[in-house]
Amino acid sequence: MEQIHNIVNTVQNFLWSYINIELLILCALYFTWRTGFVQFRLLGEMFRIVMHSDKADSKAEDTGMKHISSFHAFIVALASRIGTGNMAGVATAICVGGPGAVFWMWVMALFGAATAFVESTLAQLYKRRGALNFYGGPAYYMLHGLKKKWMGVIFSLLMILTFGFANNAMQSNTIALAWKQAFSIPTEYMGALLCVLTMAIIFGGIQRVAKVSALVVPVMAVVYLALSLYVVAANISLLPSVFRLIIEDAFGMRQVTGATFGTIVMMGIKRGLFSNEAGEGSAPNAAATASVAHPVKQGLIQALGVFSDTLIVCSCTAFVILCSSVDVTQSNGVELTQNALSSVIGPIGAPLIAVMIWMFAFSTIIANCYYGETNLQFFTSNRQALVAYRLTACLFVMGGSLIGLDLAWSFIDLCMALITICNLIAILWLYPKVDFLVRDYMAQRKAGRAPVFNRSKMPDDAADLEAWDE
Repeated sequence: MEQIHNIVNTVQNFLWSYINIELLILCALYFTWRTGFVQFRLLGEMFRIVMHSDKADSKAEDTGMKHISSFHAFIVALASRIGTGNMAGVATAICVGGPGAVFWMWVMALFGAATAFVESTLAQLYKRRGALNFYGGPAYYMLHGLKKKWMGVIFSLLMILTFGFANNAMQSNTIALAWKQAFSIPTEYMGALLCVLTMAIIFGGIQRVAKVSALVVPVMAVVYLALSLYVVAANISLLPSVFRLIIEDAFGMRQVTGATFGTIVMMGIKRGLFSNEAGEGSAPNAAATASVAHPVKQGLIQALGVFSDTLIVCSCTAFVILCSSVDVTQSNGVELTQNALSSVIGPIGAPLIAVMIWMFAFSTIIANCYYGETNLQFFTSNRQALVAYRLTACLFVMGGSLIGLDLAWSFIDLCMALITICNLIAILWLYPKVDFLVRDYMAQRKAGRAPVFNRSKMPDDAADLEAWDE
């Protein structure tokens, strides 16, 4: 097992050190510039879309399809984003990269939101019309947009491996460790429970996933935010020094953990990507399910999801850890977050985090299972294959509770590196489509109309836009 871990760790370190970091940064800056800083310029529009649904967005109801609103698609994507990355991932970033890693998580969220906007807009443009609901994602815009089926095949395989299996193993690993520390529950027992519950939900399809996510995600986010704000309020005098520590350490001026500048940046971006998934190609699978009047609308909503995840939820975890008196070098992952909270509010801290991490990570597990399922459809609609995938995904949920923390993180980092490279190449290639859609959307808004898109506006691509009416 140690030899396997060394090999996986070596490969993922190479990819992150020499390819992924540079590619993520360049794409985030490029899309921010080309879209005219869309994630900042249209921030008010993002909130308007989330809060109000245009009548044109419910057109799927007239075709006998089960309506997945833009809000529910946003929640499913947020359910995948808000998971162990917000508690265990932030803690790991601080432990390995130092407090400065938090600064680079913020930076990647601010500029990476443009990447999230581009990939989700493309997913909407090239979504497919299923028997019950829309579906799509990067594999589908690689096939129908780029006409590169081989690229879609590679991405789909990576997506199934990354989210259907590897990511869910990490989520169950974190839940099992948190509950073992808080309640002394053996990890294999928690793994078995998670496996059964996951099976019960994912066999209900995207509608059940969306309903469960819509129930769990808002509740867990509000409770965790309230708990974190209490910790910050109780230590309000420390807040200026915490901000100073993050900024100073971000640029290598204060190396409290001995980490190099490169390690700080890499850990911030890696854990930031694991948390908000901007550019990774996962959220577009949820974005494609929504029934909206214009592709740009869902792109804006998913960009807002990046802000919600990293700038709010991840920051809460960072402040809890850095406001506490715990030594960040003595523990890692979710155990560090539990220890930090316990040092502030007493012994109840560990159980509270255990409950929170269960809600965060379990909602991520069921959303991830759907992501893998969507990409399985890229190959086959065979019912037996779908059942086999769901059962295998549940087994990985069980197995994840039994593996070591270091191996789990190395494996997911490797999968994230590969899938991100594939997706970023595709959206760079297809960006001119997004540029046209943004100009069309803004022109209709300036004319005082609710933006509506139909495939006749892109006659050269009309045959590939089957989900959009004339």
